[in-house]
Amino acid sequence: MRYYLADKAVLKWLEVPSVYHIERDELYELDYDSFRFLQNCLSREGQVSKSGAFKDYCMEEGLLTTEPISVRRPLLKQAPDPSLRYLEMQITDSCNLLCRHCYIKGNAGNELSPKQIREILTEFEEMQGLRVLITGGEPLLHRGFDEINEMLPHFSLRSVLFTNGVLLKKERLKKLKVNEIQISIDGLENAHDHTRGVGSYRAAMDAARMALDAGFTVSISTMVHKENLADFNNMEHLFKGMGIKDWTVDVPCFIGQLREDKEFYVNPEEGARYLGYGYGGGLHTSGKGYGCGLHLMAVLADGRTAKCAFYSNETVGTIAGGLRSSWQKVKPIRLQNLRCDCEFLEICRGGCRYRAERLEGKGGKDRYRCKFYGIL
Repeated sequence: MRYYLADKAVLKWLEVPSVYHIERDELYELDYDSFRFLQNCLSREGQVSKSGAFKDYCMEEGLLTTEPISVRRPLLKQAPDPSLRYLEMQITDSCNLLCRHCYIKGNAGNELSPKQIREILTEFEEMQGLRVLITGGEPLLHRGFDEINEMLPHFSLRSVLFTNGVLLKKERLKKLKVNEIQISIDGLENAHDHTRGVGSYRAAMDAARMALDAGFTVSISTMVHKENLADFNNMEHLFKGMGIKDWTVDVPCFIGQLREDKEFYVNPEEGARYLGYGYGGGLHTSGKGYGCGLHLMAVLADGRTAKCAFYSNETVGTIAGGLRSSWQKVKPIRLQNLRCDCEFLEICRGGCRYRAERLEGKGGKDRYRCKFYGIL
């Protein structure tokens, strides 16, 4: 029997040799014998092998096929350590809404050009990246979005569109070439519209339902605020019933628009218990002994790079210098350097480090997470 690597499976040489299923967003770590076997499955002739437990497992997981595959395969070269797996790419800072808790203050009119985006994705792929979050502002407002959309399938990366959903209509969905759509929904109708504007809830929910009907994987992002505290049980029931893959819940950082709308802010005592809501794997992971963002970096709409989009005032470089150069300047956060020593540290990972640093300085505690675990 001849085996071929499936078209949605791609080898990634991370800290541990791995194979990534783009459609299912599953990463499988491999030993070197398995890695070499899958490398041989990349050839036009495929790999001849008798059936065995590993091959059977790969067939069940959709990593292998017995039909010849002709697709572009990226260069396989060892990633930096730690590897850059998740890229937050803010393609524009323009937005059609003015959300009361947004960390971006105002629309500066910056956007990455399609040429810049192609170069960014090319280098990210060469660095063995896994997933790119296409965000803004509102990414669908980018003047060259159609060109960006068309280039996405040419990269062996999982693309996630992060949108408020207002512009996501049926005709747009028919042409969309991302692997996943994440929509911001900040409560049921009254709470969401109080945050984002009248009519925005129905538009976002319509977009979520249409995307699901069109076969897209859909996830939801929710921020905790004063107006939606009574909505979480109903939201959980609603999202699970719809078939939402991931529901991410967090408390917004006290920056941007929220600084001018303090009545909307929830303190740690109020907001902590809502961090128990949400489900799924989320947008990125960390590693043992490290805080959040071990494998994450952001590219901002003006071409600067940062540890994540919250750190827009503490940038590490620009795309003109290349992703790798910027990534080398992002310092991993070691849990041993934090002022945290509770039994939940490896689970909590110090919470949101940006939020913690704003509250208590470098190495400080994320009091929302501490309250959630009953530490403070």
